[in-house]
Amino acid sequence: MLTPPALAATVRTLAAELGFTGLGVSGVDLAQAEQRLADWLARGYHGEMAWMARHGSRRSRPAELVPGTLRVICVRMDYWPQQAAAPWPVLESPSLGYVSRYALGRDYHKRVRQRLQRLADGIAALIGPFGYRVFCDSAPVLEKPLAEQAGLGWIGKHTCLIDRRGGSWFFLGELYTDLPLPVDAPARGHCGSCRACMDVCPTGAIVAPYVVDARRCISYLTIEHPGPIPEELRPLLGNRIYGCDDCQLVCPWNKFARPTDAADFAPREGLDAPRLVDLMDWSADEFDRRLAGSAIRRIGHERWQRNIAVALGNAPPGDAAAIACLRRHRHGPSPLVREHVEWALRRHGADG
Repeated sequence: MLTPPALAATVRTLAAELGFTGLGVSGVDLAQAEQRLADWLARGYHGEMAWMARHGSRRSRPAELVPGTLRVICVRMDYWPQQAAAPWPVLESPSLGYVSRYALGRDYHKRVRQRLQRLADGIAALIGPFGYRVFCDSAPVLEKPLAEQAGLGWIGKHTCLIDRRGGSWFFLGELYTDLPLPVDAPARGHCGSCRACMDVCPTGAIVAPYVVDARRCISYLTIEHPGPIPEELRPLLGNRIYGCDDCQLVCPWNKFARPTDAADFAPREGLDAPRLVDLMDWSADEFDRRLAGSAIRRIGHERWQRNIAVALGNAPPGDAAAIACLRRHRHGPSPLVREHVEWALRRHGADG
């Protein structure tokens, strides 16, 4: 019979064999994180993400979400795609669209959950049946505080998790379990006086160290926000059409990030440097077909076109290709898209 420390060591080996680049074990006391979440929600910083408040204390109390949970096995999986076009040249090319690097390949939710399930199966093969549940950004789970407590990294001023040996370009996953494994030492912060992420944020969404107002965050605006993007923020989006990586791109700890050669996270459909006019012309059926198996598909064709219309409006004034593309879509079926197209045409002085 394996002792808890011996089992934890074996689990780490299994995780590495499955492609996870880090594993740590956390307890279930998230009292401090629970208070921070309550304060954040009270300020309305979650915007229209009502689901952040819907589950009450189950988000911050693992044993309420999954009865019997004693420990949380936290894992990380690197995703920086070494085959992708360099980010800054894309961001500086107004005819191209920028897609957050995590979304260039296949949907990470399924990939991480599948490997976590295989990890659970491996544990069961060693010790027999045990209580567990697998998560990857798929339920009311405070992933980053748990990972911080498990020693996988610290939550930076931009609220992403940072590992001093591997940067921040990684996904997180969790295995809630009733196994009494030894917990790991929590990670300590190493941001110091650096505020590069705060200074680079295009919309000033990092309103204080370790506090993000999602209502101003480009990732929220282009992915989670369902309605019109506030007009005063549209020019600040530039050509970012799905998510935003600026705060991570400037983080000095990402010089230690390790690129992945995992085929699942390699760019698909040329999304690492796509032409905006080509993307805008995708029909709804083409959007669904091209992005099958992608996290992007979740936002739907309407939000996709809304975001691209904003980016086309931010092209250099009078850009002929942008104007022609916008005019092709000014009478489309979606009122939301039409409104953003008209805004973009006005930006070009071509709304007549």
